[in-house]
Amino acid sequence: MSIEITNVRNAVSLNISNTCMNVEIEHPVYGWIPYTITDTDTDTTINNDNLMSLIGSDFEAYVPPTQEELDAEATAAVRGQRDMLLEIEVDPIVSNPLRWADMTTEQQNAWSQYRTDLLNITDQAGFPHNVTWPTKP
Repeated sequence: MSIEITNVRNAVSLNISNTCMNVEIEHPVYGWIPYTITDTDTDTTINNDNLMSLIGSDFEAYVPPTQEELDAEATAAVRGQRDMLLEIEVDPIVSNPLRWADMTTEQQNAWSQYRTDLLNITDQAGFPHNVTWPTKP
């Protein structure tokens, strides 16, 4: 079942070829709602070709991200990956007194070093674009 949209506003291009847009559509049930048009969308509930026709040339041009924005995104991704590794690999071992006590001193030292290496990821010379991930013991 297709929903007919007859009004759009505030369209902003998301790529240089203007095939993806953030836009607000006037939904017949929900009123004005945000909507993203992508060239890979397979949902036919809303006709994206019709929306693109309604938008025509009335949209804000694509503005590529700055290097600062790209760096911030890469930094967040690396820190997120690091935090996930700490949470699912390291914390269950080092914060569990029984598991920790069952380890040899060498194993404890290896896990401590792994944790330290993960925490120090942000100090690497290539951070955030060229990171060497430590090996889990």
